[in-house]
Amino acid sequence: MADLTTHIGRLELKNPVMTASGTFGYGLEYSDFMDISSIGGIIVKGTTLNPRQGNPYPRMAVTPMGMLNAVGLQNKGVDYFVSDIYPKIKDIDTNMIVNVSGASVQDYVETASRINELERIPAIELNISCPNVKQGGMAFGVDPKSAAQVVEAVRKAYSKTLIVKLSPNVTSITDIALAVEAAGADSVSLINTMLGMAINAETRRPVLSTVTGGLSGPAVKPVALRMVWQVANAVRIPVIGLGGISSATDAVEFLLAGASAIQIGTANFADPSLAVKVAAGIDEYLERHSMSSVRELIGTLII
Repeated sequence: MADLTTHIGRLELKNPVMTASGTFGYGLEYSDFMDISSIGGIIVKGTTLNPRQGNPYPRMAVTPMGMLNAVGLQNKGVDYFVSDIYPKIKDIDTNMIVNVSGASVQDYVETASRINELERIPAIELNISCPNVKQGGMAFGVDPKSAAQVVEAVRKAYSKTLIVKLSPNVTSITDIALAVEAAGADSVSLINTMLGMAINAETRRPVLSTVTGGLSGPAVKPVALRMVWQVANAVRIPVIGLGGISSATDAVEFLLAGASAIQIGTANFADPSLAVKVAAGIDEYLERHSMSSVRELIGTLII
């Protein structure tokens, strides 16, 4: 077996496979299907300072080669996470990472500072890019100055590994990546969902209550690969790649493009044990290509 360990800043992952926020609950929901401690990390569902009810139904729709979602960061808030969720997940033997979102800089800072006190949470993923909220995420994620502003503020309040999740709904994703790197990010993850829309031709109405939503799944993979490659060649911090990964081959492509780790998202719904299969598939690929470590693979795309 090859050495699958990889690093995201100070964070060591036993293998480069992680699960994406919003697609894997708090991890426990998948424990009947796989050994959740066997993968590199689990990004738990989005957490905000205050409870959020999310958007009205319908808020999910199947599209060709993907899905649209407009859940709207439904969660019970950071205090509930600390009191009720953290005790249940703190002893899972992998990196449990909290996805953090907010409607203001202070929201992000306060949420991050509370999570900073949790000994067994080694990192947060700062969501500055969610296209489903009318305030907060989208506004921060599309402008380098505002992206840097929130990252810089959170960096002062958060002492552990800080991952920043980037939006693809921008003109130049490398500008955003460079801005958050300069502001103190330890890593960037990309891409978040792309802004999309579905229409019911018979009713002549949008399928989603919010009209637009976040597109994910295999349809976004070529865009995600391109952006990961661009960012990996622009920044010095580790890149985490996600967007349409549904097989070990997909994961290897992201690693070749420069990602140090990957996240599996929408595909978890179709196969709840996919993450362990992808980790095994990466190992098989390394053996087949006579590589002793996954680090020999990262960023070795031949142009």
